Amino acid sequence: MTKHNSQNEDPGGIPENAAGGLLHIDLDALASNWRTLRDNAGGAETAAVVKANAYGIGIEKAVPALAQAGCRTFFVAHLSEAIRARAVAPDATIYVLNGLFAGTGPTCAEHNLRPVLGSFEEIEEWAGFCRTESLKRPAAIHVDTGMNRLGLTVPQGLTLKDRAELKDFEPALLMSHFVSAEESDNPLNRQQIEAFQAVRSSLPGLPASLPNSSGIFLGDKPPYDLVRPGYALYGGNPTPDRDNPLKPVIGLEARIVQLRWVEADHTVGYNGRWLALEKRRIATLSVGYADGYPRSASARGKSGDNLLAGMTLVAGHPCPFAGNVSMDLITIDVTAVPENQIRRGDTVTLIGGDLTIDEVGRRSGTIGYEILTNLGSRYARVYRGGQG
Repeated sequence: MTKHNSQNEDPGGIPENAAGGLLHIDLDALASNWRTLRDNAGGAETAAVVKANAYGIGIEKAVPALAQAGCRTFFVAHLSEAIRARAVAPDATIYVLNGLFAGTGPTCAEHNLRPVLGSFEEIEEWAGFCRTESLKRPAAIHVDTGMNRLGLTVPQGLTLKDRAELKDFEPALLMSHFVSAEESDNPLNRQQIEAFQAVRSSLPGLPASLPNSSGIFLGDKPPYDLVRPGYALYGGNPTPDRDNPLKPVIGLEARIVQLRWVEADHTVGYNGRWLALEKRRIATLSVGYADGYPRSASARGKSGDNLLAGMTLVAGHPCPFAGNVSMDLITIDVTAVPENQIRRGDTVTLIGGDLTIDEVGRRSGTIGYEILTNLGSRYARVYRGGQG
């Protein structure tokens, strides 16, 4: 059985011995990754994107660790996340990426938060709020250069210099977002850079931000004034065509709750989608899709098939999933593990070693981002490092 030091267990969280899964989070690796990204940012300020509960590892743990490493600017998606970040980073600059929700100007002001304004309506509302307060509060302006989600269009961005509302608040940052920066040879990258540069040139002196995690590693990108890494901070590979330059931050283990032999021609799991062609030993893990492990990692076929499905490491042995991932349980084929190396109560690796978050995403038919941000609340969270 794997033994763990619980000194850094999440205070108030689930005790290790009561949890079906253990989520290990290395805050020192998180800080190291931020420094690596900073060193590749061409002198630009390196912010940190901590939306989605800091990609699943916890805002209240991640933000102080990053601030201790030197990060001074943070981005979140929702106002509620920004308030949480402010509580643990009283002096940081915090931007709210999803914009200014109607009527939330007073809340932004109360917590000293900066909305990212992506429409003329938002700009008008923020400017009006600042006029009412007789105080020019800062905000970012988002120009869409190809994503077609949020942001002013490029033609709208080129008219910003003539908008009277910009005199009523402090435009603190001009930003856009890459569509395919992880594809280094995608021509859209150059098109976006050129479009963004045109808007930026019309607003001289306004700090600018374009690169995300993968954008930092584009060979021909200008770093501008600020870069906004997210996924790479947490160990995701920003350069999928090359080796990952970042350290893994999370590891996930699941507890074996039962071991059994399944006879030949018997099936395992819901709907009988996995068939044992010969006698197989099956371990049942106390983790399922209710814990954020995707059901799409289910193994549907026969024992011995080379399935693109979930995989575990058990006492150093790769062991594939067997059958459907269910709400609270996963079944795996551990026949290859010597019987004296496995027993009830042991933990097995779901994420760690060769099972990186990118590999787990690939085997689940999704991306590592989804794996990270779905990490559930039923794990015992064991933190390492990040202490003052």
